[in-house]
This record gives sequence, structure tokens and C-alpha cells, in this order.
Amino acid sequence: MTRMPRVTGADTVAALIRGGMELSHIRGSHHYLKWRNGSRLVSVPVHAGKTIKVGTLGSILDQVGLSVDAFIKLL
Repeated sequence: MTRMPRVTGADTVAALIRGGMELSHIRGSHHYLKWRNGSRLVSVPVHAGKTIKVGTLGSILDQVGLSVDAFIKLL
């Protein structure tokens, strides 16, 4: 099993956009992304330069249906 990467919220948002998602809206420090067909809205915390906790990143990847390996390829 591949180890979960340590990434910032901004890096996570950029990788998910490369993977086929689009930015829906921003509310405060959270970016909301959805698939281009309109399904699966997911929230990504983007706090200036802070890395996302491993559990939070795992939950985000589960919500969008990406494996850790697929996410790493998008980074």
C-alpha cells in the first residue's frame, strides 16, 4: 500500500482539477469542487501553507473516488 502524501490544500485542489473536477465555489478558507457532470461536491480546506491532515486527505479521496496512487500521479 502506498503511503499517503503530505500536501497543502492548494496542491490538493490543483491535483483534483487536473483529475477532472472543477471549482464550484469558495467559502472562507474552504474550496468546494465538483465533477464536471455536477455530482460529488467535496470540500477542501485551504489554509495558507499548512498541510492537510492524513485523515482529512483520506476522507477527501474517498469522497471523490480516487486511490492514493491515482492522486499521487495527479500531483
